[in-house]
This record gives sequence, C-alpha cells and structure tokens, in this order.
Amino acid sequence: MNRRVFLRNSSLAGVALSTLSLDACTTDTKTVKTAAATAADTDDTFALNEITVTELQEKMKAGQYTSRSITELYLRRIAGMDKKGPQLRSIIELNPDALSIAEEMDKERRAGKVRGPLHGIPVLIKDNINSADQMQTTAGSLALAGNKASQDAFIVKKLRDAGAVLLGKTNLSEWANFRSTRSTSGWSSRGGQTKNAYILDRTPSGSSSGSGTAVAANFCAMAIGTETDGSIVSPASCNGLVGFKPTVGLVSRTGIIPISATQDTAGPMTRTVRDAAILLSALAGPDDADPVTQGSAGKTSPDYTKFLFPQALGGKIIGVEKSHLEGNSDAIPLFKKAIEVLKSQGATIVEVDVLKQINPLGEAEYDVLLYEFKDGVNKYLATANAKVKTLADVIAFNKQNEPKAMPFFKQEILEASEKLGDLSTPKYLEARRKSYAGARQILSSTLRNNRLAAIIGITNSPAPAIDLINGDSWPGPGFSSPAAMAGYPHITVPMGQAHGLPVGLSFVGPAYGEAGLLSLAYAYEQASKQRKAPEFRGPFVG
Repeated sequence: MNRRVFLRNSSLAGVALSTLSLDACTTDTKTVKTAAATAADTDDTFALNEITVTELQEKMKAGQYTSRSITELYLRRIAGMDKKGPQLRSIIELNPDALSIAEEMDKERRAGKVRGPLHGIPVLIKDNINSADQMQTTAGSLALAGNKASQDAFIVKKLRDAGAVLLGKTNLSEWANFRSTRSTSGWSSRGGQTKNAYILDRTPSGSSSGSGTAVAANFCAMAIGTETDGSIVSPASCNGLVGFKPTVGLVSRTGIIPISATQDTAGPMTRTVRDAAILLSALAGPDDADPVTQGSAGKTSPDYTKFLFPQALGGKIIGVEKSHLEGNSDAIPLFKKAIEVLKSQGATIVEVDVLKQINPLGEAEYDVLLYEFKDGVNKYLATANAKVKTLADVIAFNKQNEPKAMPFFKQEILEASEKLGDLSTPKYLEARRKSYAGARQILSSTLRNNRLAAIIGITNSPAPAIDLINGDSWPGPGFSSPAAMAGYPHITVPMGQAHGLPVGLSFVGPAYGEAGLLSLAYAYEQASKQRKAPEFRGPFVG
C-alpha cells in the first residue's frame, strides 16, 4: 500500500519500520564468505549489469554461464552492496537453498530439459509471500519473526514449476505500508530502511521497496512485488523500472499476507517490458483457493511476449490525465515529452479528467481497506506458524516491544482496523460499493466513451527524501488510485529523470487488458529508451 494515496485522498499521513540487520537473517554464509565482493560490483563493469532474462537464457544455452554461476554472481553483488558499500538494505533474507536449486536446474538443462524462459533464472520475492522453505514470511514485522510457511504461495509454486531460482526475499514497508499514518516507505522493524539506488537519501517508495531497489541495483533480473494501491507502480517509478499491477484476479493471492481482498494483487517488477511480460506469463492463471481468479479463466495468455510490437501505438487513441499537465512538479516536463513520443509513434491524444472523479472516493477506499485488513490478517494468522494469531496479538506485541517494533512511528492504522466490525457491516458494504463500483464505472466510461486504448498519467513525482521522523511527503502528482480502486491493470515505464531521480509513465487499461497495455508500454519503451542504471549517488546536501 502506498501511503501517499492516503495523503492525497484522505488527508492522512505515513507508514514505516526499523531495526534488525541482514546479519540476523538466514543466509548461505558459506556462499557470502567465499564470494567476496569487489569494487567492480558497484559500477557497470558488473558482468550481469542490466542483463535481461532473454540474454541470460542465451548465455546459458551457449554455455557461457550456468544457473549456478549466475546465482553466485548475484549473491556476490548483494553481499558487496546490500550490507556493505551503499548499504541498500533491499534484501531481508537470502535463500540458503538458492545454489542447490540452481544446480538442479543446470542438471535438467544438461539432460535436455528446459522448462521455459524462467528456467534457472534467479528471482526475488517480497517478504509477505509464503515460501515453504527455510525462509521466513513476516511482512517485515518483528511480530511475525519465525513464521515459516507450511506451503508455498500459489505464485511461488508456479515460479518453481517454471524453473525459477528463488534467490531470497526483499524488504518492504512493514505490513505493506498499512501500519501508521506517518510512516516512512521502505522501513520495517525486521529489515531496517531500504534506500533508493539512485540517490541514497531518497525514498525507494513503498511498499515493494526492496523489490524495486534490488532490481534497479541489478541484484536480480526480476522480482515480485504486491500492490493494494501504488505499491508496485510507485517503487517501480522511483527506481527506474517497469512495474505491472495486473487486473485483480489474474494472479492468485493465496499464501500472501493480505490488506484487501478487493484490491490486492502481486505483479512483476523488472527493468524491461519484455521481462515483465515473461514473468506475468508464469504467474497468471486461476487458483481454486482464490475464487476471484476464476474470473480470469480464458482471459490469460501463456505467453504475453507475443503482444510486444514496436509499432503498437500507431492508430491508437490515448487518454491523457488532464490535471498532470499543469503544476510545478519536475515530472510534468517529462510527461509532456512522453506525450510527444506517443504522438510521434502515431497515437492520437485526448485529454481526460479521471482524478477529479476518483479522488472524492478516497475515504471510501480507506474504509474498505480497514475492514478487509482485519478480516484477511486474522484469517492468515489463524493458520500461520507465527506466535501471534490475531491482529489484536500483533498490536499487543508491538506495544510490548515498542523500542524495537515502533521506534519512529506507531500503529494507528492497525488499531483503527481492529476496532471495526466484520464484512457484513453496512458501512463496509456501502464503502465497497462506492469505491470499487464507482471507480470501475469512472474508468470504464472514460475508456469507452473516448474509444481509448489506455489512459496515461505521471506515476508519481521524483522521490522525496527519507524522513524517519516526519514520515513520507509526496508533494507531486500520482496515478495509482484509479486502477487500484477499480482492480484494473496498470503498468509503469521509465520516462526520464529529474535531478537524477527516475519518474515513470503510467498506462491504465480495462479489466484483463494486460495484452494491450504491454503492447503500448513496449512500443513507448522502444521509442524512448529512458531506463538508466543507478549510480548510487550520495545525498544532495552533504
């Protein structure tokens, strides 16, 4: 959850976390010790710098690399940069089984079996996603320390079936940024503060902060984030990435610590649109344990890369969020330049006013999340291997361990959620009708009436400074709420930098319109080429 949404829509304030170092997490200590980092790991001489999944597959096929050697290179880079060097703190835990998984994938390849484009590819997942292995699943919270899942999340099983190497878990804004009204994105009591790889004192945004920073820093080729409202697309934008929040129901939520059954989804975070399409192809599909995914039957693709055409923008009508064309944000000139790129590729531009209609629904959205969080977390904890079994237990734990669990901000959101009734409460039902149905009507009518292929906007402003005392501050535009509230797909693609900080261009489309959005985003990406690797620069003020 991106707390910036609350600031804009509900006049709320922040969310953050702190303490425990990566030293305290489970790691393959032998690997880290024997694969000492070098100074070259911090610049573009890193052997796998900006490499794509397709390129990794080609190199494995040619015998230049094995899955094990690729995994070792990423582990070495993590060892040299996550705890040392710039100390990005994007990884909350490494998988002790990563090398053995890689070796098994190499064995299969030598025997002539290649499962698909993810075979042998290291992938990082967010620490609110269950993995039935030696790693914990904690949502960054000390209250859940020791929680080792009995079963893989449905999407983790799909990753394993596709031959991916589960490299580790990423840090996040604790409880997916749904703990306090004045939190700091990228902070968790278990993982500490994740930094932005571009300028180290800038926020990585949240809540998929670690996934964003890790992919940007070339700790992996791809990672999985989760989003309720902005938590994939915002950190992707701030880290110069492609982030894809799919239609709610395209990807299973089983085994993922929830906020909202209405709005939650997992999705890809990568450096290219093609890699996002590859990862989405592996993740999408119905899950009997997640009824919402039954609506995706017949609407997914086993290969979303087949929709990637450089000429896809030709003849398309694109809606432009009108309010993002005016103001003082440094993102606005980048947005106007991106619009000119779209026009040059044959797109027709139509101004639309979506946020003016959506923003008044923000209070109803927040009510939906408060009600659904309590319900979902209590169900998750009831069967988890955690010491806490209810939301009330989490709140009590945090109070009892306040110096470590809440050193900077408190837990007003958790407490507000705990006070509410169940999902039969009239206030909840009305809020969901207003937020969910209202947002869908606004987006659907805007797309239909203007014959739009997509609506674009500024994903968010350049990343502000990390502020553990006052919490997040986002003064500029953002475009996560319309698609989040409606459950519609949303992809962000780099559109340039302001003061060395990346800014993303958002494309929002209709339900199950993933193929079309990927096509448009790919065409823009190929025409603009705005992804730039980070330089790990120090703060603006020394």
